[in-house]
Amino acid sequence: MVKANLIGVVLLMEVILRFGVDGLSMQYYMMSCPFADLIIKNTVNNALQADPTLAAALVRMHFHDCFIEGCDGSVLIDSTKDNTAEKDSPANLSLREMLFSGQGVHYEIAKGRKDGRRSKIEDTINLPFPTFNASELIRQFGQRGLTAQDMVALSGAHTLGVSRCASFKSRLSNVDPTLDSDFAKTLSKTCSAGDNAEQPFDATRNTFDNFYFYALQRKSGVLFSDQTLYKVQELETLLTTMP
Repeated sequence: MVKANLIGVVLLMEVILRFGVDGLSMQYYMMSCPFADLIIKNTVNNALQADPTLAAALVRMHFHDCFIEGCDGSVLIDSTKDNTAEKDSPANLSLREMLFSGQGVHYEIAKGRKDGRRSKIEDTINLPFPTFNASELIRQFGQRGLTAQDMVALSGAHTLGVSRCASFKSRLSNVDPTLDSDFAKTLSKTCSAGDNAEQPFDATRNTFDNFYFYALQRKSGVLFSDQTLYKVQELETLLTTMP
C-alpha cells in the first residue's frame, strides 16, 4: 500500500498561505539570517525526535491558525483581561497530540509573512464543525479559496490520532444511515466511558496512511463531517482515488 505522509497535508495548506500576502520571497532572510531555513529545520526535527506527538499537533495547530485569518501565528497569541484569544477557544483547547510515521519530503515556501496582531475567540466559529454536512464544508472551504479536492485531501489528516466522544455522540442518539451498524456499536462502547473517551479515527491511529479513506468507504468514519464526504458523488470519486 502506498503511504501518504505528514508533509502531504502541510503542502495543501500552502494554498492558504498565498491569500492576502504580498512581497514574499524565497530569499527573504538571505541577508538578515542566511541560515534561517536550516535553523528552523533542525529545531523542529530535534523537537520531533524528543516528542514525536508534536508532529500532528503542529499540523492541527497550523490548520486552525491558517483557517481563521491566514497563517499569521495568531493562534499563539495569549488572552488578556479584555480579550479571549483563539488559543483559548474550546476548539483549540482540545487539540490532540498524535503520532505519525512515514518519510517526509522537502518543498519551498516563500518567506516574509508578518505576525498577526488580532486573535479573538469569536473568530474560531469559522472553523469546520464535526456536525457539518458536505454542502456546509464545501461552502466554508470555498470561502477560503479551497476546492473540494483540497478539502478532501486536508480531511485526510484525520488518519492520525483520535476524536473524543463529545464530537460524535450525536450520531448515536438517532439512527444514522451513514454509519455502519457494527461500527456504531464500537462508538457506543467508547462513549460509555464519558464525553472525553477517545476513539481512533482509523485502524492505524499512529500512522499517516490512507486507512482513513478506506474507513469512509465502509461507513466507518468517526465524525459525521468525515462520513458525509462520501455522500456526494463528486467527493466520493475523489475519496476512492486517494493514494
